[in-house]
Amino acid sequence: MKEDQNLVTRQKRTKKRKMRKRRIIFLILFVLIVGATTFSFVQYRSGLKLAKKSEQPIKEEEIEFVADEKTEKITNYLIIGIDTRGEEQSRSDTMMVLSWNKEKKSLKLVSFMRDIYADIPGYESYKLNTAYYLGGVQLLKDTLNNMFEVPIHHYAIIDFKSFESLIDILAPNGIEIDVDRDMSANIGVSLKQGVQKLNGKELLGYARFRYDAKSDFGRVERQQKVIEALKDELLSPSNIPNLPKLVGAAQGYITSDLSTNEELKTVLGVVAGGNMEIEKFRIPVDGTYTTAKYSHAGEVLEIDVEANKQQLHEFLQLEEE
Repeated sequence: MKEDQNLVTRQKRTKKRKMRKRRIIFLILFVLIVGATTFSFVQYRSGLKLAKKSEQPIKEEEIEFVADEKTEKITNYLIIGIDTRGEEQSRSDTMMVLSWNKEKKSLKLVSFMRDIYADIPGYESYKLNTAYYLGGVQLLKDTLNNMFEVPIHHYAIIDFKSFESLIDILAPNGIEIDVDRDMSANIGVSLKQGVQKLNGKELLGYARFRYDAKSDFGRVERQQKVIEALKDELLSPSNIPNLPKLVGAAQGYITSDLSTNEELKTVLGVVAGGNMEIEKFRIPVDGTYTTAKYSHAGEVLEIDVEANKQQLHEFLQLEEE
């Protein structure tokens, strides 16, 4: 009888110890969650303060944009890089489409050369980057729609000065890049060949350099290389604490049709996809263009539109939608 009482007593003590451990574990988790939430909120607010200090070159409410019909699998983002230099109108220096396949958890990046001789709706043919100058995001989108039948669901515009600031927030210690040659001509910085960490201004200079044998083609390659490096930095576990501040700051540095919630959802969706590679593509494709010169447009790339459209659709797997 006494042994049975002792057994019951021991069982009660063991049960109490387990309950005490569970309470401690729960308390620790609760503190960690509250701490992480508070830290994220403070970082986000810090980013918002930076955003308020920044003067967006273009206000979202001033932009005309009609998104194409959404699809279940693929979302395409039109990324436009501009250099306003204080001017109200500017040509688009960088034009890319970032395609996110949610089903396959893949990212694909398409760069459009700015010297493509393009049929711009309502105007005579000019270089592709003139479409943005003449009619902003919508006209550039319409031009890409008409030439390549590529759907555009969202847009993001970033001025080069804003790019510098965002890089310094995302990666305070710099972004690692293998600089393929010495660079300094017309980029505002001097870079030496080799692997190094570049700050915002240096990374922008690297992405814009085009004074070598490859000219604008080399510049597009470097821009794609920068996007890949930024993706790696964004998805790095060590960089997670910087993300709330980055999203907050983006409100002032990037002009986009995306709301804050949509931005967070997009970032989290990409992060959840793991360390995915970015597949890269360029328009025009090798062997589908020739150079020409016109008095009103200068030196341009005349492309085989149908050949490029077909290869673009195959790359983005648009026919599977």
